[in-house]
Amino acid sequence: METTTLDVRTGHEFAIVDLTARIDGWLHGRGDGLCNVLAPHATAGLALLEANQGTEEDARRVLEALLPRDERWTHRHGSRGHGADHILPLVVSPSLTLPVLAGGLDLGVWQSVVLIDTNVDNAVRQIRLALLPG
Repeated sequence: METTTLDVRTGHEFAIVDLTARIDGWLHGRGDGLCNVLAPHATAGLALLEANQGTEEDARRVLEALLPRDERWTHRHGSRGHGADHILPLVVSPSLTLPVLAGGLDLGVWQSVVLIDTNVDNAVRQIRLALLPG
């Protein structure tokens, strides 16, 4: 198995970051297999999403409605409403396993791999990639 880690700057606000090109760049020339993508954080997730078509704003509105940043959360350290960030992985998985063909992700035409980070307290995230050749 081959592995690497990507550093991703998300800033101090809600962020959806398209990782597809960076993942494909790492996979280039590595043949076929399965790629596991992991956000090893308690307050971030990964999704397949049609990126750069306004979908990010729609996703933001949905997640803000599901997980409001208010005082309802028992988990209260950090910024206001931070408990919601710890519930995000129940809604948006912290990992994906994706097919790799001919050294690239085998995604649908409109699919992109995105990092979803609602935690305004952490500006930099790490994404772990692992390729299981096959």
